[in-house]
Amino acid sequence: MILSLSYLHFILNWKIVSEKILIAASGTGGHIFPALAVAQQLTEVNIEWLGVPDRLETKLVPDCYLLHTIAVGGFQKGLSLNSLKTLFRLITSIFKVQKLLKQRQIKLVFTTGGYIAGPTILAAKLAGIPVILHESNFIPGKVTRFFAPFCNFVALGFQGTARYLRGAKTTFVSTPVRSQFLTPQPLDLPIPDDVPLIVVVGGSQGAVALNDCVRRSVQNWLDVGAYVVHLTGEKDADNQTLPHPHYFALPFYDNMAGLFQRADLAISRSGSGSLTELAITKTPAILIPYPFAAEDHQSYNAKVFADVGGAIVYQQSQLTPEILNEQVLTLIKNPVQLTEMSEKMGSLAVIDSAKIIANLLRKNL
Repeated sequence: MILSLSYLHFILNWKIVSEKILIAASGTGGHIFPALAVAQQLTEVNIEWLGVPDRLETKLVPDCYLLHTIAVGGFQKGLSLNSLKTLFRLITSIFKVQKLLKQRQIKLVFTTGGYIAGPTILAAKLAGIPVILHESNFIPGKVTRFFAPFCNFVALGFQGTARYLRGAKTTFVSTPVRSQFLTPQPLDLPIPDDVPLIVVVGGSQGAVALNDCVRRSVQNWLDVGAYVVHLTGEKDADNQTLPHPHYFALPFYDNMAGLFQRADLAISRSGSGSLTELAITKTPAILIPYPFAAEDHQSYNAKVFADVGGAIVYQQSQLTPEILNEQVLTLIKNPVQLTEMSEKMGSLAVIDSAKIIANLLRKNL
């Protein structure tokens, strides 16, 4: 009897471990980091990854998961030779992914949207494999809106997004964050505990206009005793033009969890990933939506956080160094207001989003 139970336990465990999930997430941290957070929850499942050559996933994924790549991109407006090439790559990619799904014996596909989601969802549909899609933005992208009805479920980063995806099965889960954001992280920068810290982040690519606006204001913040960590992005040529012992201009910084946990105020774009991290760490924010984001989705993201009182939003076209300077000084001189904003920011946090999605994937295996 004991032998039989042990054998049954072995068979059940073997079945779980032998199941394979393909994660299709590519391009930016906003697509890749939530997918990695979900993958970290699926330790009992064999995970493989689908990406695009020369994108961020080629740096982040291979150390953790087997990475496959396909060449796929977005369509340009109008009919052109490039559009025809993109269409050909899309059709070719569908059959490549379908072949991959069969060869690797994939049982489920999870994707976080973007260009790679289209051919992956269609290939899975043709192969009869279930698909779970996560849409992190309030306004879903064109790929999500078109392909959502082909998915078994669409997991939403914002509650109000369901109205844009009629015909799809949706469930609100928020957006997963990396596990580091859920536990205290030490900050390895020489910043005292008793000074206000302002963190400036323009997204994974940096933000030239935001960087310029900050640099023209930052001296006033330093003069009143604040410390500033300014993540400029790697393409910012002026990141060393303002030497000051309390001003840290860095192209990037690995420990974003520790930085947001310590920050008294963030100045940030409003990509869904950054907003979720700010909510988890209860960091008050001044948000400047990226003005060229598809369908202005960053403005819609930011509005959700402004409506609850956790953030103040300025459109880039309206923001001047004078306005930014005055707003920052007003906030850092008013710790009671920052505390209130912190609590309101935290009210939008869903701590166990990655676990919720992981359980959704398990149920569909």
